[in-house]
This record gives sequence, C-alpha cells and structure tokens, in this order.
Amino acid sequence: MRLALLWNVSSTEARKRMSYRTDFWINSLGGIAVNFSVYWFLAHALFAASGASTLGGYTPRGMVLYYVFAILMGRMVQSTEMEMGTSQDIYDGSLSRYLLYPVSYPAVKYAEQVGALAPQMIQMTLFGAVAPFLVGIPQEVHITPASVAMSLASLAVANLLHYLLLLPIQEVAFWAENVWSLVVAERFVMSLLGGLLLPLDLFPDWARQVLYWLPFPYLYSVPVRTLMGRVTVTEWATGLVIATLWCGVAAALGRLVWRRGDLQYTGVGL
Repeated sequence: MRLALLWNVSSTEARKRMSYRTDFWINSLGGIAVNFSVYWFLAHALFAASGASTLGGYTPRGMVLYYVFAILMGRMVQSTEMEMGTSQDIYDGSLSRYLLYPVSYPAVKYAEQVGALAPQMIQMTLFGAVAPFLVGIPQEVHITPASVAMSLASLAVANLLHYLLLLPIQEVAFWAENVWSLVVAERFVMSLLGGLLLPLDLFPDWARQVLYWLPFPYLYSVPVRTLMGRVTVTEWATGLVIATLWCGVAAALGRLVWRRGDLQYTGVGL
C-alpha cells in the first residue's frame, strides 16, 4: 500500500509537469541555452588566460563537453523548483495534511521530486545524445555503454544525496522565519565543491583528496566524469559507497531535526 501511494504521488506529479508541454520545452531550452553560453565563454576564457592546450586533462572541447553534461545532470540532481518545498509547507501550514499520510513526510516529498524529474529525464537523454555530435568528442572522452550505466547509477544516488543534504536546512523553518539564504548558501557550496562551477580536476591534488571524502563531488563531478569515461570501475564503486554513507548521515541528521521541530509545530486547517 505504501509503495502504491508513493507511485501514485510520483506519477501524478509527472503528469502535472507535462500538462503544459510547450511551456515545458521552451523554458528548458531557454535555460539550457543560457547556461551553455555562459559555460562556453568561461571554458574558453580559462584556456585563453592560461595559454595552455590542456587544463586538468581537458582540451577546450573536452571542457565544454564537461559543462554540457554538468548542465544536464545538474538539472536532474537539483530539482530547483522543489528544493524549498519543505520549508514552504512548514510556513503555510500545508505540512498538516501530509501528517495524515501512512508514510513519512520526507518519503512523500521525495516521491514528488522523482515525479517532477521524470519529464526532465527525457530531455537529458535527448540533449545528452545530441551534445557530443554538436560539440565533438575529444580524445580524452570515452563514452561507452558501461560508462553510461555507471553514470546513471551515480546520478540516482546524487539526486537522493542532494535532497537529503538540503532537508535539514529546510527543517530549520520550524524555528526560523526564513531559510532561503541558508539554502542558497548551501547550494553555492555544493556547486563549487561538487564540480558544477569548475571541474574538480582543476583543483590542487591535496584539495581533491580531501573533497572525495566529502559528499559534494558525488553530486555533479563524479556522475559527469563517469559518463565521460574518466573514472575507473574501482573509483566509481568506492565513490558510490561513500555517497551512500553520506546519504545515511544526512538522513539521520534530517530525522533528528524533524523530531525536534515536529514537537512544536502547529498548523491550522488541512
């Protein structure tokens, strides 16, 4: 019964997202085009400033392709439109109706997020298949069926990890009047240290060694580098274990904050 409920929540959200198909495609194409333009100029500016033919093992074309995949996968990881959903439910009292569900509130909200991302998966597959032919595949990139499969597994864990990392911050809404600034700050840290703003291959060796014990690289950098064939099977498996452990830590923290906040929550109406 609980799995059926979560499935219904996800499918309902997916159908709702696809209700306005024209708007859905126009907004997505516009956002991808703007991001691609910014990262295109950023990549070429980095090479122009350095005067080098390669940076972090990337040629100019390889870095542009990295950013293309980072844009597409980042949309799947972040689910931007829903990342403030929990705090908003607390503020306006919508949380009350979820408390009547036979499953936990975080599970229901994550099911909504998965449903919202289902249509974007179609876009990511379509644009991701076309991008290598438009940008070109440099010699340092090796995309294979195995790298695609491993990347999708990393992407699924990254989406869950992103949700769980943001959940405790949103639950601060039980006490604070506004948590938007906290969410923005956390997103910036995750984008910078996760490889969305800059490939982690450009970081010093000592910084990368530290970062790979933290949750951030497994949000963006690892799924993208895995897809591009720049991660070995051993590195991928190790990273998946570390990311899963961080999911457990974040979930435990979120549960602890929830228990404290739920004791003082008051809602009017359903």
